[in-house]
Amino acid sequence: METRNMRADLTLLLVAAIWGFAFVAQRLGMDHLGPFGFNGCRFLLGAVSLLPLLWVFPPKTGSTEPGAMLRGSVTAGILLFLGASLQQAGLLWTSAGNAGFITGLYIIIVPLMGLLLGYITRLNTWLGGLLAVVGLYFLSVETSAANTVTINSGDLLVLGSAFFWAAHVVVIGRLASQLDNLRLAIIQFMICALLSFMVALIFEQDSLTLSNIALAWQPIAYAGLLSVGVAYTLQVVAQRNAPASHAAIIMSLEAVFAAIGGWWLLNEGFSNRALIGCTLMLAGMILSQLNLFRRNRVVVTNG
Repeated sequence: METRNMRADLTLLLVAAIWGFAFVAQRLGMDHLGPFGFNGCRFLLGAVSLLPLLWVFPPKTGSTEPGAMLRGSVTAGILLFLGASLQQAGLLWTSAGNAGFITGLYIIIVPLMGLLLGYITRLNTWLGGLLAVVGLYFLSVETSAANTVTINSGDLLVLGSAFFWAAHVVVIGRLASQLDNLRLAIIQFMICALLSFMVALIFEQDSLTLSNIALAWQPIAYAGLLSVGVAYTLQVVAQRNAPASHAAIIMSLEAVFAAIGGWWLLNEGFSNRALIGCTLMLAGMILSQLNLFRRNRVVVTNG
């Protein structure tokens, strides 16, 4: 069992690394394509890459009711489109590292959204959220000599995306037990790609060309095949042997890998103030997943 858990942890760490470095690919892809065109290509490729798995994993019994699948896929696809669009647009004006840390806030937002569904939110989630908000202030908010407070517009867009990512996680969590997960993923990726291409055809006609897509094939391949196709599959396999909160802590390291990728491949750096902010945000993400305030159970035994 310990070997199996260790293998699951290492797999989730690999997933975090793939997703973290995907922020680099997302930035590089926009050297040739607009944010919507890049997302359209990325999610279409990701959906296509999962199609062979349909022959490997047959549908669950009772999980393919067409009406429920369509409604669930459309809802998840729209939320995915909104989250991915805001994140991708935000990367036009912020760094891969910043985007990684701010996107990671969805880990804290998810349990807070659970309040609307009647779930209990633990004290450590509130404390982690407070710590993350303070970190976000250090990372993104600047005060000028005239005491004027400004926030990076790219960071603000990515912060907006974190709320849609969180809503997407909540929706998927409710649908996962009702629908076939693989088919739900493929259809929602297709819907996200379709919506992205529709917007790109309206606002990005000049950049959405076959020649530009060919020039951006490497970032598209990474973000589509690895980030969507491979990482999704590895996450599903690994989480069979890892508790949800434990998996969330490991995958929060995605932000760290995004910062490493931005520094290594894009020559991005962090000021001392930003480093403090990143540290506080990561600490808040981890704290929100640790059940530190659980009451100890007293076990009484005979003899």
